[in-house]
Amino acid sequence: MNNAQSVKTGARLLAVCAVALSLALAVFSSPVAAYALTTSDMTARPNGNSGSDVLGGTETRISWEGQAAPDESVSSLSFTLPEGTRFSLDNAKLTLLTGEDRMTRTKVDARFSSEGQTVTVAIDGQVEAGAYYRVELYGVEFPTSGGDMAIKGAASFADGSKQELADLPTIKVTSVSPADQFARYLEGQDWVKAWNSNKFLKLFFNPPLLVTSFPVVMNGFFLAVGIVAVAFPLAIPVGLALSFMRMSRFRVLRAIAATYVNVVRGTPVFLQIYIAFFGLPLAGVEIPSFPLGVLVLGMNSGAYLCEIFRAGIQSINKGQFEASRSLGMSGAQTMLFVIIPQTVQRVLPTMTSEFILLYKDTSLLAAVGVMEVVMYAKTIVASTGSITPYIVAACFYLVFTLPLAKLVGIFEARLAGNDAGSAKKRPRRLKSAVRRQAEQR
Repeated sequence: MNNAQSVKTGARLLAVCAVALSLALAVFSSPVAAYALTTSDMTARPNGNSGSDVLGGTETRISWEGQAAPDESVSSLSFTLPEGTRFSLDNAKLTLLTGEDRMTRTKVDARFSSEGQTVTVAIDGQVEAGAYYRVELYGVEFPTSGGDMAIKGAASFADGSKQELADLPTIKVTSVSPADQFARYLEGQDWVKAWNSNKFLKLFFNPPLLVTSFPVVMNGFFLAVGIVAVAFPLAIPVGLALSFMRMSRFRVLRAIAATYVNVVRGTPVFLQIYIAFFGLPLAGVEIPSFPLGVLVLGMNSGAYLCEIFRAGIQSINKGQFEASRSLGMSGAQTMLFVIIPQTVQRVLPTMTSEFILLYKDTSLLAAVGVMEVVMYAKTIVASTGSITPYIVAACFYLVFTLPLAKLVGIFEARLAGNDAGSAKKRPRRLKSAVRRQAEQR
């Protein structure tokens, strides 16, 4: 009995193994689905002589190559371009590449059409099976934002079957600013070519380079304005404090202020920048470039504002000091509420001139690597060999300084008018006082 049961169990195991083996053979021996059309290559190149990079907003040529299966003939191809891509079907073509090196090209009659972002190539007639196809699209402009552009493709065959094209490589597109686009437009203009044919004009006033340099140098302009916007408010209290020290009754304070002002005004600000940027790190003091530049320029301007404020305070009639004291005001109150407001009014034109000088002095920070106006222009000059970026930098200085210079003229004219009006009123008041005294007598 035991032997009979063992035989039955063994037979069952053999049957199960046989069934499993047959299923495995059925699975592994079934034909694996294969693509009837494989992508061999897909590239993008600029249409013109603008290098090998694909730039957004610039006309580009796209070429696709694919190999059909030996028993398949393609009837149509379609390619879906990324959103925002502009293209033209002019000069688009489909060719067959033959020969061992695939250098022999045979043009195929095909109709190109588009619907939305999809370009369809319908092949007229029958093409031999297993052909090697090449599709070329000209005038393709990818979005200016750039990035990795994915193109989708599909194929239809003579037997009615369809297939998605797999393994299409993404195209890396470099972003392009509106200024770059406008510069490329200018490069193609006849008048620009004639203008740049003159060596002097091309060196100093190259129109495309003017356009592309403007947004780059503008970054330095904002930084320079930021430096001045922080340094000048810092210089004002420094200048006021030094001016009070210069007029102090204490000899020590006068000596300290005089020494500081004479040293700072007697040495070039360029040298002071070098001492701060290269001397402090050697002494173990590490300060970032922006705050250090603000500190150096602010302390330098404070020395000049000291003399401006001192001259303005000393120009106030001493009778106003005495009148304020007679009204019971302390020295601090007299200075704060009577003298300083009049001083600011008188020195405002000179302060504005100092503000202009401070803004221009920011260009010296380019020598120590601070990315302000001149430094940005210098980097473009180094790569292009043209002086045009320096002209752009000069424009940024003039845009800022000319209106301020005009403002200084207005302040000076008003101040002169006020002084003249005051001078005319004094004799009238004197005559009135004399007349009243005579009448009383």
